[in-house]
Amino acid sequence: MAPDPPPPSPLQPSLLGEDPATADPGPVEPAEVAGFAPGGRPDLAALERGCRECRRCGLAEGRQMVVVSRGDPAARLMVIGEGPGAQEDASGRPFVGRAGQLLDQMLASVGLDSERDAYVCNVVKCRPPDNRRPTPQEIAACAPWLAAQIAAVDPAVVLLAGATALEGVLGIKGGISRLRGRWHPWQGRWVMPVFHPSYLLRNPSREKGSPKWLTWQDLQEVRRRLEEDRPPAPSL
Repeated sequence: MAPDPPPPSPLQPSLLGEDPATADPGPVEPAEVAGFAPGGRPDLAALERGCRECRRCGLAEGRQMVVVSRGDPAARLMVIGEGPGAQEDASGRPFVGRAGQLLDQMLASVGLDSERDAYVCNVVKCRPPDNRRPTPQEIAACAPWLAAQIAAVDPAVVLLAGATALEGVLGIKGGISRLRGRWHPWQGRWVMPVFHPSYLLRNPSREKGSPKWLTWQDLQEVRRRLEEDRPPAPSL
């Protein structure tokens, strides 16, 4: 008897902003996404093992370590960034370099601990060469892993750090300056795009209206949303 197919991915190729014929590296087989458990939530331990064995795109050839996540899988907040840098590739943990330290500080400024109150991951799990932006094909190749993480953690609030996370989850290219700080109801949860911490490092001013000041306002709104604990109304 053939095994049951995995549940459909929360991230469909059409949400990646690319023609599936060119962006999708191929059908996803159940064995490739070991984190999917038929009839239930993905198992994060199995997902991590599957990620370590993944060869769905060329990023696997140059990686030191697969960078899956850090934080609490039971957290109601998920933070999704772009991809690992050199320090993340060496440690196997996302957001541990200067940008990650700033993320931790900014979350702490609104009373959120990145290890206790958040689950932190990236759109792609392997470091792109020279820290370049992941290609649409690489984003599509990693989409099943991110989909499994979202399904397993089932966060109430998702913070999209930067334009690549915005594209990888909501399928919206560019527009981070226009869309940051705005709530997007998505699959029964609240999603907010914010500036990536690496961008804030390049723009360190804290003056009113600066990117760092705006991000602090956004994170205060995230904290209020978590305290409110009200899912978006179902769409008709």
